[in-house]
Amino acid sequence: MMRYIMSYGVALALLLLIAGWLASGTLVLGGKGAGNGEQAIIDLIEVKENGPVRQLFISVGLIEDPNAPVEETTETPEQTEEEAPRLQSVRIARFVAQIMPLEVDVRGQTNAIARVSVRAETSGVVKQVHVQKGATVVPGDLLCTLDQGTRLARLSQGEAALAQAEATLSRAQADYETNVSLREKGLAATNTARQYEVNLTSAKASVRAAISSLDDTKNDLEKTHIYTQVGGIIQEPLADAGNVLNNSDICATVVQMNPMLFAGKVAEAKVSAVKVGERATVTTVTGQTVQGVVRYVSSSADRATRAFEVEVELDNSDGALRDGVTSTAKIEVGAIPAHLIPQSVLTLETDGTLGVRIVTDGISNFVPVTIITDQSDGIWVAGLPAEVDVITLGQEYVTDGQQVDAAYVSAGAEEKS
Repeated sequence: MMRYIMSYGVALALLLLIAGWLASGTLVLGGKGAGNGEQAIIDLIEVKENGPVRQLFISVGLIEDPNAPVEETTETPEQTEEEAPRLQSVRIARFVAQIMPLEVDVRGQTNAIARVSVRAETSGVVKQVHVQKGATVVPGDLLCTLDQGTRLARLSQGEAALAQAEATLSRAQADYETNVSLREKGLAATNTARQYEVNLTSAKASVRAAISSLDDTKNDLEKTHIYTQVGGIIQEPLADAGNVLNNSDICATVVQMNPMLFAGKVAEAKVSAVKVGERATVTTVTGQTVQGVVRYVSSSADRATRAFEVEVELDNSDGALRDGVTSTAKIEVGAIPAHLIPQSVLTLETDGTLGVRIVTDGISNFVPVTIITDQSDGIWVAGLPAEVDVITLGQEYVTDGQQVDAAYVSAGAEEKS
């Protein structure tokens, strides 16, 4: 009996569950249009709103109670924030204008300020060379000595001739003075004065000639010692001992290395900006850097290249610079306020204009810029406000007038977070 009751009880429970499940659904009748023809199944089973079947299904939770109070729902701030439109995130950095020197680049080479050929002023055989290539000399240093030959003998002869001429002058002077005394006493004829005057004048001329000849001999003897009048480095051509040097032949070549010159040519479009006295920085291919001053700007262009010659004077007191080294000069011709920015922040407007996007009061704007020059750590541009927040990441995803969510990153000069 118990088994019978259990079997029918389970079957009844299943029927109730199936009936409740069906009653909680809706019946859709086709042909009445979208949203029409739907009716709750419980309304077909029981028409009364508070019938026993409906109450049973409400009590077991199979259907909702139509008379139950409606709970008001409020949106949390988190829900409101999620539903609000999100702003485009960008990264910005603050850049401050700096005074950037304007420079004109000139390629050229270093040049010694002078190459002086020290020449013989008399003829003779080179007896000794007192310097060698690469030696440093100063004004007054002895370079070469020539064999004196017969110059010492001529010097002795000249000295003897001078002594004889001076003795003759002394006798002529004495004879002249004696004649004057006798004529004053009336013991000598008046017409004898002329002879003594001629003898005295001739003796004086002989002394002057002897002195001149002796000076020439001394000078010729002194010229056998060849000295330099300038300082510098000894280079070829350089005479060797035993060489015969005639008058004006080269004993040695002295290259003046201080000051050193940089010589180059500047394009005609930029020559008007280069002035004598402007500062310049010269860098050689060997890695040396030295400061200098423009000392010469040609007023005439090279007919082939249409470029103008420029010379920069460099201090080379330490002798570090060499002659003929390829170099580059940066001549400072002025200065303007500019910004040093990373090249990655540049962007193009739809019309092809080059510029950057900045953020002002949370709004992005495009600002065109002019590139002045570039260097290893960025590019110098003009056209921005003195202090400006530039978008460094995300500039391609925003437009003019768009509100953005901007966060600061380091720009090297100032960092905010």
